[in-house]
Amino acid sequence: MFGKTFYHGLIRKYVILFGTLFNNIYINRKASSSTDAGYTQTIKVPLSYGPKEKFLARAAVDPSLNRPIATVLPRMSFEFTNIVYAPERKLSTIQKLVKVDPADPQKLKYQYNPVPYDFNFGLSIMVKNAEDGTRILEQIMPYFTPEWTSTVNLIPDMDLKFDIPVTIQAVNYSDTYEGDFETRRAVIWDLDFLLKGYLFGPIKSSKVINLANIQMYVSKSTPVTNVTAAEERVKITPGLTANGTATSNASASIARSLIEADDDFGFITEFEGIDNEWWYRRFFRCITYGFWKKKTNYNKSKRTRSGFWIYTRKFNACYRTW
Repeated sequence: MFGKTFYHGLIRKYVILFGTLFNNIYINRKASSSTDAGYTQTIKVPLSYGPKEKFLARAAVDPSLNRPIATVLPRMSFEFTNIVYAPERKLSTIQKLVKVDPADPQKLKYQYNPVPYDFNFGLSIMVKNAEDGTRILEQIMPYFTPEWTSTVNLIPDMDLKFDIPVTIQAVNYSDTYEGDFETRRAVIWDLDFLLKGYLFGPIKSSKVINLANIQMYVSKSTPVTNVTAAEERVKITPGLTANGTATSNASASIARSLIEADDDFGFITEFEGIDNEWWYRRFFRCITYGFWKKKTNYNKSKRTRSGFWIYTRKFNACYRTW
């Protein structure tokens, strides 16, 4: 429909970013006897992508379902739930993000500003007792105040790095049982998060503009609509010396075809086709003629300013003959 196939893997990166925040959590269990000191067991809490239902999480660890659920917990699971457009973060749609093409320094790769979207995630903490759940929860919540920001290289080809905040929205608690009342319980904490991300369009390329040629058509005697030849031409080109110093001197600059888009160059401005001496002489002639007419035609008795009117009329007529 839109004419170009592209894929940046951004949603996949957001899912990986969210999961990476919680993939290195441990809990320490104390000794059961009051006489023992220290911790007797350190457990890394496994993390998997999927819904929180304990049957699916249990099947992923033990497909035969022979082990009791106490050997499966604690564990965590997360899932990506939905996407919502974020109009409050909208950027100008005509602004471009550019980078010099490494394969061709005379070209620029560019993308238009990204479109903001909010990505909702859910994290479930499933434990067999309440204390294990609080041990995990207290390792997560202090880092969200209420957001945690990570810098992500979203588009490596363009070297676009964005700060992606992840905000905690809500924390819910539930105490469930599997089977009858003799079966050990499963305590579940549900945490809702909001990731503020962006989606980018395709990468395009264009040549670098290294010459601005401005031509002005001003007639001396004929209407502007009948003019075919330019009276003045202004050329602007990049200026760079052989040792890499910016310059505005055309004679000291290397050829513009050798200047790359990311060089620190200056600007060379050249004027062609205008006679500055003639222009100033013509201008002051009109001014003098206008003031002379003003002096000889001023009527002191009537206190009128007919001379000023004549000056204005004659000056405008003289101006139109440039």
